[in-house]
Parts: sequence; structure tokens; C-alpha cells
Amino acid sequence: MSHPPIWAPDPAAAEHSRIARFTEFVALRTGTAHPDYRSLWRWSVQDLAGFWSAVWDFFDIRSDTPYERVLDDAPMPATRWFPGTRLNYAEHALRGDDDSEPAVISEGEDGTTVTVTRAELRARVGALAAWLRGQGVTPGDRVVGYLPNTVHTVVAFLATAAVGAVWSACGQDYGAQGAAARFAQLEPVVLFTADGYRWNGTLHDRGDEAEDLRRALPTLRHTVHVPVLGRPLPADPSTTAWEDATAGDHEPLFERLPFDAPLWVLFSSGTTGAPKGIVHGHGGVLLDHHKLLGLHLDLHPGDRFLWYTTTNWMMWNMVVSGLLVGATIVLYDGSPGHPAPQRLWELADRHRVSVLGVSPGYLLASAKAGLEPGRDLDLSALRTLGSTGAPLPAACYFWVRDHVGSGVQVASTSGGTDIVSGFAGGVPTVPVRPGEISAPLLGVALEAWDAHGRPVVDQVGELVVTRPMPSMPLSFWNDPDGSRYHDAYFSAYPGVWRHGDWMTTTPHGGVVVSGRSDSTLNRQGVRLGSADVYAVVDDLPGIRESLVIGAELPDGGYWMPLFVVLEPGHELTDDLRARIGTALRTQASPRHVPDTVLAVPAVPHTRTGKKLEVPVKRLLQGAAVGDVVSREAVDDYDALLYFTRFART
Repeated sequence: MSHPPIWAPDPAAAEHSRIARFTEFVALRTGTAHPDYRSLWRWSVQDLAGFWSAVWDFFDIRSDTPYERVLDDAPMPATRWFPGTRLNYAEHALRGDDDSEPAVISEGEDGTTVTVTRAELRARVGALAAWLRGQGVTPGDRVVGYLPNTVHTVVAFLATAAVGAVWSACGQDYGAQGAAARFAQLEPVVLFTADGYRWNGTLHDRGDEAEDLRRALPTLRHTVHVPVLGRPLPADPSTTAWEDATAGDHEPLFERLPFDAPLWVLFSSGTTGAPKGIVHGHGGVLLDHHKLLGLHLDLHPGDRFLWYTTTNWMMWNMVVSGLLVGATIVLYDGSPGHPAPQRLWELADRHRVSVLGVSPGYLLASAKAGLEPGRDLDLSALRTLGSTGAPLPAACYFWVRDHVGSGVQVASTSGGTDIVSGFAGGVPTVPVRPGEISAPLLGVALEAWDAHGRPVVDQVGELVVTRPMPSMPLSFWNDPDGSRYHDAYFSAYPGVWRHGDWMTTTPHGGVVVSGRSDSTLNRQGVRLGSADVYAVVDDLPGIRESLVIGAELPDGGYWMPLFVVLEPGHELTDDLRARIGTALRTQASPRHVPDTVLAVPAVPHTRTGKKLEVPVKRLLQGAAVGDVVSREAVDDYDALLYFTRFART
């Protein structure tokens, strides 16, 4: 059921928004006026060259040479953008008119706050980039960070990008084994690693894990020790202190690279095996993030931008891109519920946050805790509340209106690590309806398709993108013929991106995403891989096999049970449950710990031996067994039937 709008744009604010100015800019250069967002969006996907060249010029993208062509005629995924141009992401992130303005505000869980101005950020990046060059790091080399969400990580990334090297990061809630499964693929030459982090009031010393990780990366030439907890520098001749690596007075030098030069590698969750490295380019990220942050979130110089994230998740990359549009980025490293559930709301109050991003789970928890942030705190600076990582229940929209502020726009967003951006989200000039994402984003030819590849409206279909986007991956790492990349997104509908979400397009132009059509797990907006769980649990004594499921529930909740098949003679005792939780917490991450552990007689598989994660997920959500999979496709149909007793309706 579609609700009437719960929020409408303030006419004066809408008139002065960046997207309104962009619409006027487009009208002047094309001679065509767009009376509403729907008209502008339609033009943006019909005339890709006209739209993306307008984004380039509107945001004054800097390049060695002017572009002569926006994109070629090759179909996805072979489309090339702005051939012949050379640019650098970090150069754009560090430009700005007022060097005294804060660039980064970083708060730790213990309340320690660090503010870095734009001038200070440029100086630190310049010094570290000079150090990297001094160690022989050149364009195309890989530099990785085993780091929490602090200023250090922002500086390390921007210095890496300035040099033209390729960045990848992993949070320290992953053990050395999980981090090495990602980083070792890249054969990095430099590792930045912190000595530990704080979470939920506890200090987590990661010195031993960092050393194990260093030994697991044989291509390393240098390691930089980042003293988040103040631990001493390890006695290793190839390890440099952060203070030494960032010392000196060096104006940053930016290596201008081809538009499609690799900027970073983000990793998939590892659902079906080793995590896949997804490569994004300098130019594609620059253009898309200017569009999303500048036009859709309406971020300006002077605004403050906080999205709760870890360095594992693409939203960390998006937060750093707030620098591109002149905003001050606000980082928080710690538990969102420590020492109390209102921690993120207090951050928004204390730092005068303009745009705050959280997960649907955090909003649900805030509501259940009876929080009144709009009454008890000063959120007068907050104009937009973003939400992503999972579908946002309609009840959360009403809660925000009643308990945060009726003037706060809820900008629910759907996107992914795959494109390091969004497909649908908020628009400053479009009303908000509870339970719906306001609109497809500009430049995104978004549709819902049925099983026959036909677009459908007002019914659930596969989320597809029918025309290329510049932020689509350049490639997968170690996929020389592109076959894995093709199979991941283009095997279902040739030449069309299939993302793996169920989606409905509403008659008035909104979007409803109803969950993953694959089996990726989701914790607090962070997507996880079931393979990471199996690698730990299936190796424990007494457990023959396991199956982990993440199921979105009708009430907006999320249930992540772990089912185990026990070896003969073993029972599922409280002790075994505790050992499972400890093993997952230490060998994978705390987010991999399930909500409950249940014993089952067997795990159903396909005929080729793949665990039936998606069919079991649908059974838990209340679907009939005959609707989820055919009997012929299952190796043990009785094992599948057993899961119907766990349905949560």
C-alpha cells in the first residue's frame, strides 16, 4: 500500500538547492527546460553524453586536456568514459577556497575528538605522499590499510590516490585471516596498520593480528604503524612510525591518470567463496560522487556529513567523497550504541551535522528504546537523514517525523559496493512517502524486470540498470578475461546490469526495494559473506556442516540464525554455542555472530552441491515450499522441508 507524502520540500530551500541550479544550468546549455525531477531524470538517462558532460562542467572537473567525447558506443560492461582525459581523485578532494575550514572531524568511542582543517589535511597528505614516493611506490602499486575509521585512514587513502597507487582497506574487526583473504590477492607493497581499536567500551589490541597479517603478505616492502591505542612501535626494520611517515613540509603532488585508472579495490562479501576484488576508477568515482553528494544530498561547503560506517563498507568511501563537494566529513569509530543507544544522535547534535546516515536497524533500535532525539537534543542543523544497507520500513519514516523532526527529509537509498554509489535515493525537490525511496538517481536507467526481461510497474521484479554508469566496476581483480565480472551482473540479461535485489517501481515514480534476491548477509547495513561463517564454523569439532541465513522480516526486523548439523554423538550445548560465537567473533568479526544457533538433521543442497541459502531464506520469511524451489533441484527434499518449522511470519 502506498502512503501519501510524509515530507514535502520547503519551496525556498528547494529553489536554492544545487539540483535546482543544475536544472537551470542544463536548460541554458541544451535549450530545454525541465519542469520537475521526473523530466530531468528522463533526460539524464536518454542523453547520457549530455547529462554526464553537464555534471563534469557544473562541478568543474579538472583534467590535463578537455574531454572530446563522453562515452563510446560499446555495450556494458565494455563502455569507456571520457577517453583521453587525465585526472586525479585526491586533487579534487583537497581543493577548496578556505583552508581554515574543518575538513575532517573525528570522534572516538571514548569521546576524544580531533579536528583537521583543509590546510592541515593537505599538509599531511602531501607529506605522506612524498614518503610513499620515497619508498618507491609508483602508479598502479597497491597500498592497503588494516585500520579503523579515523583521520589516519583518510590521510593514507588520499596520499595513496595522489601518488596514483591503488587503495584497499579492511577494518580491524576482521582477524588477520579475513583481512589476508582480501589483501593477499592484491600483492600490496605497503601496509598501514593500527595497533587496535575501541568497541563497546573495550580496547581491542590488534598487535598480534597485525603481525600475522604482515607475515601473510609476502609482497610487502614497508609497514606503517598507526598508534590509535598508543602501543609502541614494533621492533621491525621495515616498519615506520606514522609520525615519521607524515613528517616534513611537502605540498601534495597529484599524479594525473587516465579516467579509467584504478582508484581503489572494494571487496565483495565472499558469499560464494573468496571475496571478489571490485575495481573502481578515478574518473567514474569523481563524477558519480559529485552527482550523488552534490545534487541528491545537496551537500555544500560548510555542511557537515556523518554516515555511520566502518572502513570495510563502501559508505566509508562515500563519506570521504564529501570532501569533493566542500563538506566537512565527520568520522566516528566505535559502537553506535555505546555508552547508550542515542550515541549517533548525540554526535549529530555535538558536531552540528547537516546530513546524517544510519542503518534501518539503528532507527528501529532508537524507536524501541523510546528515544526522543528531536526533543532532548539540538538537531536544528540536521536537514537530511540517510538510510541504506537494507530496506527501510514505513514505520521508521513516521518515527523520524514524530521523534526527530517533521522538517527532516528521510533519504532512503539503494545501491551497492558493486557501483560504490546508489541506484535510487532522495531528491531535495521530491516529496517523501513512507516505505518508499523517492526516485531513481540521475543518470541511472533503473527498471524492475520480470523473469522474461520485461519492465514492470507496481509489481516486484529484478532490479536492473539498462544503460551504463561511469561508476560501474572497471573489472574484478584477477579476472583477465572479464568472465567473472560478466557472470556476476550480465549473465541473466545480456547487456543489462542485474543487481540481485527485488524492486518495485511505483506509478508515481518511487522505488521500493524488498530485499536481496541472493543470499548476502547484512549486519547494521554492512553486507557479510556466508563463506566467512562457514570457514570458521564448519571447522569446529562436533560440527559436520552449517547454514547461515539473513532474513528480512515483515515487521522490519532482521533475523540471522545459524543452523548446524552435528557429528554423531555430539549435542548442541550452551558450551558449544559459546564456542561458535567466540570463534566467529575472533576469526571473522563480531558482526558474523548469529542471533541464534539451531540444530538441524541435514542441510539441503542443489544437485551440484551448493547450499540452498536463498530457498531456505524464503521459507524463513513464510513462503510455501513449493514456491521456493522445485523438488528435482534438491539433493534432500526432506531436509528442505524441515526448515518450514522455523518460518517467521
